[in-house]
Amino acid sequence: MYINEIFSGLNPKNKPDITLFENKYHFSEMLVVKDIALYSNCEHHFVPIIGKVHVGYFPEKHVIGLSKINRLVQYYASRPQVQERLTVQIGEALQNIFLHNDVAVVIEADHLCVASRGVKDISSQTVTSYFSGKFEDKSVRNEFLSYIRNNKQ
Repeated sequence: MYINEIFSGLNPKNKPDITLFENKYHFSEMLVVKDIALYSNCEHHFVPIIGKVHVGYFPEKHVIGLSKINRLVQYYASRPQVQERLTVQIGEALQNIFLHNDVAVVIEADHLCVASRGVKDISSQTVTSYFSGKFEDKSVRNEFLSYIRNNKQ
């Protein structure tokens, strides 16, 4: 279970094959995938980190198969982690896949090391972000943040 599931992201052979498709429709607006389920483990205490990952990017010549973003998140989450590093790993991996910097990643997570030991705070949440390229512009960043904050009705 630990080798094949929980910490499978430690094996580079498990990195998902990423499929890119030609952007035939010349879609150039922001593309957002939000509320990707996150299950990881704190590298300090080996207890779960549970949350959501939100990813945005601007397509250029190619778009990514949407499930591949989820698989990439799962790959990097499937190892002992700290949330800050996980956020950067996902962002940098996407930049390498797209061959450009127009990427945003936000992670919102509950850390069971905070909830189940020490301070035992069950209501706090940790948020980390990674903004590069066009997302460094405040108006673009705010557009992305408005999409991920828009709750389903």
